[in-house]
Amino acid sequence: MAASKNEARETKKRIAQMAAKRELREEQSKRRRRDNIVGAVAVVLVIGLAVLLQLTVFNSNPTAEQVAQAKAGLSSSASPSASPTPTVSLPAVPNPSTAAGKTFTGTLSLNGKPLGVSIDGTKAPQGAAVFKTLADDKFYTDKTCHRLTTGSFAVLQCGSVDGTSAGSTPNFTWGPVENAPKNNVYPAGTLAVARQSNNGKSMGTQFFIVYKDTTIPADTAGGYTVVGKITSGLDVVTELAKAGTADGSSDGTPKTPIKIDSFTLK
Repeated sequence: MAASKNEARETKKRIAQMAAKRELREEQSKRRRRDNIVGAVAVVLVIGLAVLLQLTVFNSNPTAEQVAQAKAGLSSSASPSASPTPTVSLPAVPNPSTAAGKTFTGTLSLNGKPLGVSIDGTKAPQGAAVFKTLADDKFYTDKTCHRLTTGSFAVLQCGSVDGTSAGSTPNFTWGPVENAPKNNVYPAGTLAVARQSNNGKSMGTQFFIVYKDTTIPADTAGGYTVVGKITSGLDVVTELAKAGTADGSSDGTPKTPIKIDSFTLK
């Protein structure tokens, strides 16, 4: 009788152990299914993000030209990796008639040193109207010159909304290209307007100063709008350029931080 009881207890114990093992296997199976589902969802999200970036950044696979533009183009458009452009109050794009046939002169002050400026409303009426309006609105005060190129390509680019080449002004774009040199040569002292590659109506607030004769090849939109010139103080830019870029490359952020103290035109 005692043996029968012991056998019964052993049987119950084995049954309980088998049930526990079965529950463990079921739990492990459920966990694997959950992991598989999570993994599949992650893959779907990654693929979806890649597709979204493909659609928003490029209409098709990026070309060599688009890659080059993203790295070092004279562009005033936002890049996909850039921080959102801060909200900036800007006036409406002025009518070119407000500057047509006029010449505006004034001063662009960089790091406390003045540069004489002349803006040509005869050759670039739309550009001249824009620069006169932005100067009067004091838009450029405390903005920076965020990009410097050295070597045969010699420009200082300024006027971004957020202090980077990606800083854009989506509600303040204008065109078309005006007064671009036919031979693609921009003499030292040229004051020109940055824009997106192949888009002559994408100009905004960014401009660049050419401090040494530079050839900039035209694209499908033409060249770059030459809005005026530096009439004095170009040596200020040349001296700043001698310090080079922060990372020692031929195209990057100036090693010496450059701030626009003011930009006045009359």
